[in-house]
Amino acid sequence: MFSRYKKPGSGKPKLVEMPKEEPQAPPGAAPVAPATGIKRKPATRQNPAQVVPMDKEKKRKERLSEVKSELHKRLLDNLNLAALETASEADLRAEISAIAAEALDEMAIVLNREERATLNQELYDEVVGLGPLEPLLKDDSVNDILVNGPHQVFVERNGKLELTSTTFKDEKHLLRIIDKIVSAVGRRVDESNPYVDARLADGSRFNAMVPPIAVDGSLVSIRKFKKEKLSVDDLVRFGAFTEEMAAYLQAAVSTRLNIIVSGGTGSGKTTTLNALSSFIDDSERILTIEDTAELQLQQTHVGRMESRPPNVEGKGAVTQRDCLRNALRMRPDRIIVGETRGEEVIDMLQAMNTGHDGSMTTIHANSARDAVSRLENMIAMAGIEMPIKAVRSQIASAVNVIVQASRLQDGSRRMVSITEVTGMEGEVISMQEIFRYQRVGLTPDNKIIGHFTATGVRSHYSERFKLWGYDLPPEIFEPFQGN
Repeated sequence: MFSRYKKPGSGKPKLVEMPKEEPQAPPGAAPVAPATGIKRKPATRQNPAQVVPMDKEKKRKERLSEVKSELHKRLLDNLNLAALETASEADLRAEISAIAAEALDEMAIVLNREERATLNQELYDEVVGLGPLEPLLKDDSVNDILVNGPHQVFVERNGKLELTSTTFKDEKHLLRIIDKIVSAVGRRVDESNPYVDARLADGSRFNAMVPPIAVDGSLVSIRKFKKEKLSVDDLVRFGAFTEEMAAYLQAAVSTRLNIIVSGGTGSGKTTTLNALSSFIDDSERILTIEDTAELQLQQTHVGRMESRPPNVEGKGAVTQRDCLRNALRMRPDRIIVGETRGEEVIDMLQAMNTGHDGSMTTIHANSARDAVSRLENMIAMAGIEMPIKAVRSQIASAVNVIVQASRLQDGSRRMVSITEVTGMEGEVISMQEIFRYQRVGLTPDNKIIGHFTATGVRSHYSERFKLWGYDLPPEIFEPFQGN
């Protein structure tokens, strides 16, 4: 055993007696409780030979869970965690395996090779990782991890939610993992502060809410960070939008139009914003502002800012609006706000109106018209009293293009609309849709049938595109002539 990883003075751990399995009754006979002798009601219309193995398997899983919990306690008691910070992964795995083997022998627990390997991996994840969540974080097919209490973990794969077999031992186990995550980034969560936003080491976005606010156990949601940034070509290949739409968006970004990406939760707003940012020239200075840093810009000159919540004393908060105000003094060519959701909308619109053309942000809304209404509402909630016409005039002069992203009922993500803001007509903001996704039906397996099409309306910014060297062919604005 690698003794240098053991705590000084840690002796032989106290033997903990594991619960014994109840004796099984012979097939066909009424089972008898060992302590009381009370007869249990025999199963009806089932073959007892089929029921007993299932009961054994369930008990074995429960017993293995108790063994893992006990072994984890022993590891924490015996491992010198300070020394392990500099240990290699191989040494740490060997030490965990040795301590686990010793404890299993003392408990007289017999496991086969596969069970031992699984147990050692789970113990390793508990010590250095995030316990039961670790395999899901390593699974590239998983986009979101959603925990509803200790015994229910859902994941999203290919746009669909599915229940997994992953569970925590109890609420204390789940809370320990949550605390491990938030303490690593200097935040806390408890009864006085029952919710938290944080970022995992790999960049994944983490949100948790604990009791008493979470009634049936702690709620955790993890939006996994994509290591491979999807390019525009990738999104076109996946069917998120067409080459014609990509050509239009390249012209819009390159000619420094202000763009808002609108959509619901999980619709692909951040992915779309990342793709649009690839059209920005490498010589420009870009400042990004986010609550949780997710943007993956590939340009050379990028300054990243992240807001900060208040500390334990309720002080030290740095909001997105604070970051945005400072960004205006830092000579940016473009400002990209990860998500506009509050009073920072005022500063964002002013930035778009005062020399920071080509700025971009995302907003939660179901359509382009709803996005404009959301902007109006956020300005009103910021406490600024302005006539509605003045508010709309500010929005119309600041925002040029609204890109609507959506997650459809079959789980696919599409850019369902590209709409231009063309100005004011009286007290109404005038808009025109350039491209849209047209749904035509469903397949027997509930896959959506549809196609992208132009609306036939020529872009309001065609002359601007031409002056900047992006002379788009008229054909891309012609409606799709398919069946």
